[in-house]
Amino acid sequence: MDHAAAGSPDAQSTPGCYRHPDRETGIRCTRCERPICTDCMVNASVGFHCPDCATGRSGTGPAPAASRPRTLAGGTIAGDPHLLTKILIGLNAAVFIAVHALSSSFLSDMVLIGRWPPAPFVPTEGVAEGEWYRLVTTMFTHEEIWHIGFNMLSLWFLGGPLEAALGRARYFTLYVVSGLAGSALTYLLASPTTATLGASGAVFGLFGATAALVRRLKADMRPVVILLVINLVFTFTWANIAWQAHIGGLVAGAAIGYAMLHAPRERRALVQYGTCALVLVAVVGLTLLRTAQLT
Repeated sequence: MDHAAAGSPDAQSTPGCYRHPDRETGIRCTRCERPICTDCMVNASVGFHCPDCATGRSGTGPAPAASRPRTLAGGTIAGDPHLLTKILIGLNAAVFIAVHALSSSFLSDMVLIGRWPPAPFVPTEGVAEGEWYRLVTTMFTHEEIWHIGFNMLSLWFLGGPLEAALGRARYFTLYVVSGLAGSALTYLLASPTTATLGASGAVFGLFGATAALVRRLKADMRPVVILLVINLVFTFTWANIAWQAHIGGLVAGAAIGYAMLHAPRERRALVQYGTCALVLVAVVGLTLLRTAQLT
């Protein structure tokens, strides 16, 4: 938004923000006309206001809550836009350490499994036996170092921009619901006696939402498409990969990401959280269907 003014060299220099003089900016408060940087500007009905005008210190500014700066999806802008991504990585790392430090029974209690042991034994464990929590705990469980390393690297690179664009609440909802969608599709289609684990469903949900974000920003889609194709090739060619979790998370993430980033402003919350609710209804429906099949 910077532009050069005609005239003398002094007139052509870009002013600094009145609160951060070291930051050059071409943005001015539409009320008092003081220069403001992107960290200080507050959305107004027309243009932007400086913090003083936004909080009413100038005497006629709007209420703070009415003009608080928002993310692309309407979330609140946080001081550390990557905090939740760091917490999710830390949680996955903590579970990984616990899995290797404690007994093997801890791992078996966390993974996603439909029914165990197989016939002719009487099943006592699994989602079909009432252990629905496994749909969630499997999203934070890894056994191999390469597995958690790849997932956490993907989470860092995909999660950071999405958290900044969506806001923490919407980003967390996207992550959890995408992971649950991957777990539900795995439970439905995989063998009930096959144990699966990993954050891949949630991570592929971030892939889908990243595609929606790139489209929203009207940026080049080719790098995202190429990266996604490479990951899908690995999904269907490597052994011992639960492709169901990847596809379930990808579809859910793409749907939720598109709804969050393209929802009309006047019905934003209804469209965003309504879409999440519909995906959750699908997750519950698939889980109940598979449970009925196995019992």
